[in-house]
Amino acid sequence: MTKLGGTGIVLASNSASRKAMLEAAGVSFTAQAADVDERALEAEMDDADPAEIAQALAAAKAASVSTSRPGDLVLGSDSLVEFDGKRFDKPTSRENAADHLRSFSGGVMTLHSAAALARDGQILWVGSDFARLHVRELSDAFIEIYLDAEWPAVSQCVGVFRIEGPGAQLFDGIMGDQFTVLGMPLLQVLDALRDEGALLS
Repeated sequence: MTKLGGTGIVLASNSASRKAMLEAAGVSFTAQAADVDERALEAEMDDADPAEIAQALAAAKAASVSTSRPGDLVLGSDSLVEFDGKRFDKPTSRENAADHLRSFSGGVMTLHSAAALARDGQILWVGSDFARLHVRELSDAFIEIYLDAEWPAVSQCVGVFRIEGPGAQLFDGIMGDQFTVLGMPLLQVLDALRDEGALLS
């Protein structure tokens, strides 16, 4: 694919879906995972709105990687799931993943996805979006078969799904941007990259 820009862009993540989004959009980048204690930061912000926590995590990742990449523009991103007033993180085990799916069954989850840009440890931009995903009634038999197919891949996914794969079978309705559901508000990110001169206008 012909790349449309992206000199000096670093993705502060090894997320396959975020890499795929940037690659499909024609953005050149390198990837370097951030060393951030996400759970500790969440604990510090326990009373904050989930969208604010997602933004803070994205900014922390971008800032962390940017300190080791002088001059580079670093993109951090994070997603959080909110359901029935409670935040859900990535599942810690297959049993925990099954518990999450049983909790979501028949309800509506809100997925908050955020992104941030940093250079030399300084945050330049933060953005976020959300989507509402209507989860159909999930039988225990379906949950087991689903996890047979998707575990451990979905251990790295809040909401225990990959919408680009069998995770689509969890839902009977989605309201929101497809990129947000995939884990990053891509259109906002592309605008911010253009504003920073990293992509052609």
